[in-house]
Amino acid sequence: MSVHANARKVTTHTLQEMKRAGEKITMLTAYDFSLAKLVDRGGIDVILVGDSASNVMAGRDTTVPMSLEHMIYHAQCVERAVDRALIVVDMPFGTYQGNSAIALESAIRIMKESGGHAVKLEGGAEIVESIQRILTAGIPVMGHLGLTPQSIYKFGTYTVRAKEDEEAAKLIADAKLLEEAGCFAIVLEKIPAHLAKQVSDALSIPTIGIGAGQDCDGQVLVLHDMLGITTDFSPRFLRRYLDLESQITGAVEQYCEDVRGGDFPNEEESY
Repeated sequence: MSVHANARKVTTHTLQEMKRAGEKITMLTAYDFSLAKLVDRGGIDVILVGDSASNVMAGRDTTVPMSLEHMIYHAQCVERAVDRALIVVDMPFGTYQGNSAIALESAIRIMKESGGHAVKLEGGAEIVESIQRILTAGIPVMGHLGLTPQSIYKFGTYTVRAKEDEEAAKLIADAKLLEEAGCFAIVLEKIPAHLAKQVSDALSIPTIGIGAGQDCDGQVLVLHDMLGITTDFSPRFLRRYLDLESQITGAVEQYCEDVRGGDFPNEEESY
């Protein structure tokens, strides 16, 4: 039994309290019922139903192809499994940029059809109108600055962002803008650690880092990367806690050997 099994439900307010108390926030992705159940049982604070499902679940090169229906489906699967964690759902590319009315409609569909608790949008000043519109419906919004994977065709690379003074200044301004707009937290992806500390210290809302150093208020990783299920992606910020690729492959090889050799099923495993 997890020590967190009887802990109270995590809310957006919980995260604000954790920042004030100096308690680090834990966040991982999940996309299906079985793994979400284990992640929640392990005591995670926030589960991100990420559009990274495009990469690890669907085998796509980018997150751009994910549709609203895809995200709702994955969020539904996760919601059925979770008792404690706050569930944040990525709004996919094309469902909020440039049209705040469509953004609101998309966010409402996610909340109504999936049972998620909040949505996450990538970008700063360019999308603040959409964020404000979504918040008018009482839907909590998490921001995302730095490397924004939905904009990969604009950046052309997944390299570290905001190393130059001009981009760093815009990121700080965007972070303050998102806080003023009403975001309850902001993901900071692949930016210099000193800049992430500066942003975290300047905001009263929590920052969640991925490749942004240890001074963010919390950390997030993609579950399949952290568990070593996917091994073709090895950024500097990733720590692998298991090597499931070799363990699962080995288990399948052993199963094949047992079936072909007549060892499985044995008498005890037969009716």
